[in-house]
Amino acid sequence: MKEKEIERLTNLKQMEKELYQKGFQHICGIDEAGRGPLAGPVVVAGVIMPKDSMIEGVNDSKKVTEKRREKLYDQILEEAISYSVSIIGQDIIDQINILNATKQGVTKVVEELESKPDLILVDALTGIDTKGIPYDAIVKGDAKCYNIAAASIVAKVTRDRIMRQWDEIYPQYGFSGHKGYGTAKHIEAIKEYGLCPIHRRSFTKNFV
Repeated sequence: MKEKEIERLTNLKQMEKELYQKGFQHICGIDEAGRGPLAGPVVVAGVIMPKDSMIEGVNDSKKVTEKRREKLYDQILEEAISYSVSIIGQDIIDQINILNATKQGVTKVVEELESKPDLILVDALTGIDTKGIPYDAIVKGDAKCYNIAAASIVAKVTRDRIMRQWDEIYPQYGFSGHKGYGTAKHIEAIKEYGLCPIHRRSFTKNFV
């Protein structure tokens, strides 16, 4: 690993390093993918990485190419002390809104972790039920915390794979390209073909 990358990862882990020095042992990073799209689920992932983990390339998922994310996904899950993923579908999103659906996903992730953390770092989300485990909400946490960055990659890859599967069923919408986000091509397809079952009705009222 190049010196510059080691320095970047060391900086990314600085917050966790300070928390480890305070006595925390297992820190779980939690992040989501898919709060903004017009279609498909929101995916929440949580990972507890070893203290000494230094996977080259781990970063905010938005700063990593799709091809690289796929490789990092496998490395993260292989190294993780514990991880869990929650998928909240469009029907639930429409029923309780995207914020509450995301919070529900966080709670499910915490419940399903095999190894319980003693602290949770979550990307900019407050008012969540972490089952009594203390948490800190970090604004832009996926760019500031190693564990959250790792979780962002797991969430993003999981959701992208789901959307590629939906693309095979509804190819006219181009889900494998835009992943359900409101691109001009996607909106044009909605106007031409109408909504399909995975569209979020509460997000698409202006297009139909």
